[in-house]
Amino acid sequence: ITAGCYNGVINMSSLKFLKCFMCIAFVSGMVVLAGLGFIYSGYYPMGADIKHTKLTYWALETLRERSISRAAHNIEVPAELDIPARLLRGGSDYAAMCAGCHLVPDKMNSDFTLGLYPEPPNLTLNHSGHDEPKIVQAREYFWIIKHGIKGSGMPAWGPGHTDEQIWNLVAFLQRLPELSPEQYQILTAQGSSSSRNH
Repeated sequence: ITAGCYNGVINMSSLKFLKCFMCIAFVSGMVVLAGLGFIYSGYYPMGADIKHTKLTYWALETLRERSISRAAHNIEVPAELDIPARLLRGGSDYAAMCAGCHLVPDKMNSDFTLGLYPEPPNLTLNHSGHDEPKIVQAREYFWIIKHGIKGSGMPAWGPGHTDEQIWNLVAFLQRLPELSPEQYQILTAQGSSSSRNH
C-alpha cells in the first residue's frame, strides 16, 4: 500500500509538471505567433520621422553599445596617436567623409542630422555620460569607423580605407571637441593640401 501511494504521488506530480510544461509551451507559442503577426502586419512605423518607442530605443541602444564594447575590447591602439601629422591627415578625411553628419564647430545641425534617425551624434561636443578612458574611446571609434553600424546610416569605411587612415581619423576625433572654428578650418585645410601633395 505504501509503495502504491508513493507511486500515485509520483504520477500526480508528473502529471502536474506535464500540464505546467504544456501550458508554458502554449503561452510561448502564442507569444511567438502574436509577434510574427505584428511583424507581418506592417503596423510598426518605419519612417525616420517617427521615433521608436522607449522600450525599442532602449533595446537597440543597449544592444549597439554592448556589441561595440565587446567587439572593440582587444583592439591595439597605436602609441603615437597624438602626433600632429595624424591630426592633419585625419582632419582632411573628417571634412570629406564625416562633417555632413557629425558637424563642425559652431554648427548645430545639417540636412542629415535633421533627417536621419537615430540622429548622428555631434562629434564636436563632449557628450556627458560618456567619460570612458581615451584608450577605450579610441578603440570604439576605430571599430565604428571601420565596420559601421547597421540601420543607423553609419557606413563601414574599412573596405575603402586602410587601418592607418582610420587611426588618423580617430586621432582627429579625439581632439575635435577642443577645436575652435578657426582651428578646425586650419587643420582641415592644411590636411587637404598635404593630401594633394602626396
